[in-house]
Amino acid sequence: MKTKVLSIALAFASITAIAQKKEIRSAQKAIEAGNYTEAKKLLASVESIIGNESNSRQADFYLAQGKAFALDKNNQGLEELLKASKALNKAKDLGEADEATKQLLELKNNVVNSAIEDQNNQKYKAAAEKLYSAYKLNPTDTVYLYYAASNYVNQKEFDKAITYYEELRDLGFTGKGTEYTAVNKETGQRETFQSEKQRDLFVKSGQYSDPASEKLPSKRGEITKNLALIYLEKNQEDKAINAIEDAKKENPNDTQLLLAEANVYNQMGKTDKYAEVIEKVIKLDPNNATLYYNLGVTSTQMNQPEKAITYYKKAIAIDPDMNEAYINMASTILTKEKPLIDEMNSLGMSAADNKRYDELSKQRKDIYREAIPYLEKVVEKNPTHTQAKQTLKSIYLQLGEEAKAKALN
Repeated sequence: MKTKVLSIALAFASITAIAQKKEIRSAQKAIEAGNYTEAKKLLASVESIIGNESNSRQADFYLAQGKAFALDKNNQGLEELLKASKALNKAKDLGEADEATKQLLELKNNVVNSAIEDQNNQKYKAAAEKLYSAYKLNPTDTVYLYYAASNYVNQKEFDKAITYYEELRDLGFTGKGTEYTAVNKETGQRETFQSEKQRDLFVKSGQYSDPASEKLPSKRGEITKNLALIYLEKNQEDKAINAIEDAKKENPNDTQLLLAEANVYNQMGKTDKYAEVIEKVIKLDPNNATLYYNLGVTSTQMNQPEKAITYYKKAIAIDPDMNEAYINMASTILTKEKPLIDEMNSLGMSAADNKRYDELSKQRKDIYREAIPYLEKVVEKNPTHTQAKQTLKSIYLQLGEEAKAKALN
């Protein structure tokens, strides 16, 4: 009798195993056909007993489950994305490392690319939610939490932004490091990898090309500045100053933090404190081209073009190859044109108005001539910079230099 019971149990286990295998295969076919709902349903029917199977069978199950949730674009909230990530990581641990790693990378990049598209279309909340999802898919990718916070700032959902910035601060996030990328041959898009080793493996597989590495500067100063500015927006000046002071305790001479402090004092209208901090920054690092460039950007944001031009000139003097400084220099010079145009458009047709118009027209051309060398430098260093070429061409035409304009074609 015991033998018969054992025999029946063994037979039942065999039938169950066959059924599980059938469900997994059917689910795989449903995924290939794009029927993700059916695939999820099939896999759910055997999920409670899959743990009794071999590692190989479990790996097939979790890989299929991960794909079903990862590829279903119509149902991709945070919960679904986390299910996909959990299943794919299980598949990876059970022996399907290559396929699961590839799917995880594709899942993350799809979410990030969708977020970038939303951000470019000024759908900041949608972008923030997707970037937060990318962070939750792999909590070591803290940079996506940073970008999520930035998008909430753009959306003016400051409470959410504060929560994320404070989490980044508690995690000790700086953003400093190296970003490893390569181009996906199938999509043509440049994608980011977790490490140089992972990137090189995918390039070696033939699926990716054009590997590149980029040094990323610290974002700590910007995070502190944004936190402080949000506090100011909420009329919490004490919290704004405390955010700066807390960050400075670790490194009181961090120029990025000092620039953030200066920015906060400027927002508060404390120009004497602003000037004091800026002087300290320059004394700490007088030969840093990036520092002068950042001071130029800050001055532009403060609507102080002449001061910005002075800083950009110093940046270029220190680093003649800093293309961004030439671009910003030309752009800042050209901002001086707007008040002239506004006045020209407001003039009537009297003799006095016509005389004034001619004076303003001459000043406008002088501004163009001041900007030309910097635009020419941009085009010389980067011949594919369309905006710089188009602006330079327009200026040449305004000044009657048709031959130079034609040469740009």
